Amino acid sequence: MSARKEMPGRMLRLLSLLQSRREWSGHELADRLGVTERTVRRDVERLRSLDYPVTGTTGTAGGYRLGSGTHLPPLQLDDDEAIAVALGLVGAAGGGVSGMAESSMSALAKLEQVLPARLRPQLAAVGSAAEAIPRPGVPQVDPEVLAVLARCCRNHEIVAFDYHGRQRGTTRRRVEPHQLLTLAGRWYLLAFDPDRDDWRIFRVDRIASVTPVLHRFTPRVLDGPSYLLESFVSAQYQHTIELTVDVPAADVTSTFEGIVRGIVEPVSPSSCKVRFSADTPAMLLTQVAAIAALGSFTVDQASPETAALVTEAGGRLAQAFALGGV
Repeated sequence: MSARKEMPGRMLRLLSLLQSRREWSGHELADRLGVTERTVRRDVERLRSLDYPVTGTTGTAGGYRLGSGTHLPPLQLDDDEAIAVALGLVGAAGGGVSGMAESSMSALAKLEQVLPARLRPQLAAVGSAAEAIPRPGVPQVDPEVLAVLARCCRNHEIVAFDYHGRQRGTTRRRVEPHQLLTLAGRWYLLAFDPDRDDWRIFRVDRIASVTPVLHRFTPRVLDGPSYLLESFVSAQYQHTIELTVDVPAADVTSTFEGIVRGIVEPVSPSSCKVRFSADTPAMLLTQVAAIAALGSFTVDQASPETAALVTEAGGRLAQAFALGGV
């Protein structure tokens, strides 16, 4: 890992202070940063090793300043890193966070100014040629809410917020935030809820009035992405349908992986059982249609509303093709 990547937040604050005033004494910097003067001297030497022009004078009137008439060195990224940053900023524009489209393009323009000349054309090319399309119908997330939650995750700090659930309305929650995750354009907070003594997943677009409680907690170990995906697959919603499909389980899984919420269990080398669950029968209809395209199947169980909709839709399809002479 490069020295620049290892630079701690304290050194970035030191650099910011040096830029804000003509000269600082070692005592002033130590007081602002909450460290000893010896630590300040060590951090200044690290900045110099990274080619930041920090000058210093000794004695009672001595201090530190950024060299006058000089510019900070360009941001040191290799080719792949520059493209990764550019693509990340472009992707953020369609990432479901309110106001990010404009902010991402502004950041991209500023980044281009501090990169070495040889990398600027690549960054400009990505910025002008690539565009992220927001997922239709996905609610936007407040960036301030996201920032507070991220800070509490990093600091292992308990957070309280209002949460508007699908069934219980708005409730006040107090949790131990573990990780922020994004999937299919939506942002989720994975947290441990002490009141329920279990893990919970919260949609960030349904979170409001976020307040850090200023109490720390000992973080628990959990594979966040795997937990989120498994929770979606096994979730039980209002409407459910279970099928026995005359297609190998691997074929069904590869068709639906990352698209639907469902459980696929092999019955034999050439067949499997599939269970889908959703908030509405219409959502299940699309999954049944996809199964029908794969092969024959039988319905083992379905909610009455789902059975009625699938039967009606199937009749309309058959009638439409018959009338069309296909």
